[in-house]
Amino acid sequence: MQAILLVVHLLIALIMIGLILLQRSEGGALGIGGGGGGGGFMTGRATANFLTRATAVLAAAFFLTSMSLTLVSGKRTGPIVPQTPVKSEAPVKPGPAKPAGPSAPVK
Repeated sequence: MQAILLVVHLLIALIMIGLILLQRSEGGALGIGGGGGGGGFMTGRATANFLTRATAVLAAAFFLTSMSLTLVSGKRTGPIVPQTPVKSEAPVKPGPAKPAGPSAPVK
């Protein structure tokens, strides 16, 4: 299930990137589909409306697949913290004892 969601998520991301690059930019020549000369299948306004709506639909689908992937990957089958205490390999030995008397100042 998680693999299928991940593939769908990646396809949506790639298609959305393509649609964003096809849109005409407002300030500058950043979009691939800029210009608007010549007659064609769709007018400039119809193309812009279609690309904007398609991008919005794909963005919503991207958000839903992101949330779905989070929910699917968040399910755990066992406890996160182990229930049995972990024992160390070697016992810790205490270091040498310090003298209890007053120490002489170092000059």
